[in-house]
Amino acid sequence: MLSGTVAPGKSNTLMGEYSALVLRHRAWLAENTARVEAQLASKVKSEFIANMSHELRTPLNTVIGFAKLLGEHDKRRLHDGEVIEYADLIRDAATHLLAVINDILDISKIQSGKYTLDAREVDLEEILQAVLASHKLNAGEASVLLDSRFHPTLPAVRGDPAKLTQVFSNLVGNAVKFTPPGGSVTIETRAQPDGGVAVYVRDTGLGMTEDEVAIALTPFGQVDAGHSRWREGAGLGLPIAKALVHLHGGSIEIRSAKSSGTEVAVTLPSPIEAEVTNANVAFEESAAG
Repeated sequence: MLSGTVAPGKSNTLMGEYSALVLRHRAWLAENTARVEAQLASKVKSEFIANMSHELRTPLNTVIGFAKLLGEHDKRRLHDGEVIEYADLIRDAATHLLAVINDILDISKIQSGKYTLDAREVDLEEILQAVLASHKLNAGEASVLLDSRFHPTLPAVRGDPAKLTQVFSNLVGNAVKFTPPGGSVTIETRAQPDGGVAVYVRDTGLGMTEDEVAIALTPFGQVDAGHSRWREGAGLGLPIAKALVHLHGGSIEIRSAKSSGTEVAVTLPSPIEAEVTNANVAFEESAAG
């Protein structure tokens, strides 16, 4: 027998041992991956329950507490100013609570494939102007400058006005929320060569790392999940915005860096492309059903 050669029987044995080793390694990897995913799912579930408990209890306690004070008006006479203040606090807390519940219902419908759009041609600039107006007071109170740079001849887009308003209201609201006093939030629009529209929401706020962006886009994800986090929220604004943009046949991209602000780019297709996309989505959903 030549030196360096391996007998056929021994070669088969080595190949068998190698195959068994590969299979064991693959099994270990699958088991380890499943364990990590289970731990992550458990952590996300625990954080979701804790965050929802916080988000729901806080406004409910406000409503109950100040309603009790109003109910005891005969025992301790309240000034008119106090009555108005308590009523305003109850209204604000109830509004926040309703927003959280609506977000939970929206993400549930989207994930179950039961979300529908009332699509038609809309003036996107009109929607964005309304969004800016709705956030003007909050931005002013936070000492954040709201600015706009709209394309002079922006084409119409096909979409659901209420849902597009929800998308950009979420994006502008987040931008204002995470921008410190003295900063700015800007909305810019650009017409695309293919007839679509691009909308950019930029802020000079805290910014995020790539990992934090991924968390922020995950339903119920919280970049800062602790109860002591300095900004409230159920962690649904960005995931809902992303899902609604995709339902319109568009795309959303977040570019951000720590201490350098964030830019969210939303691209919506031309009305013709949007109709084709919506038709395909409807066909896929009916086929799946």
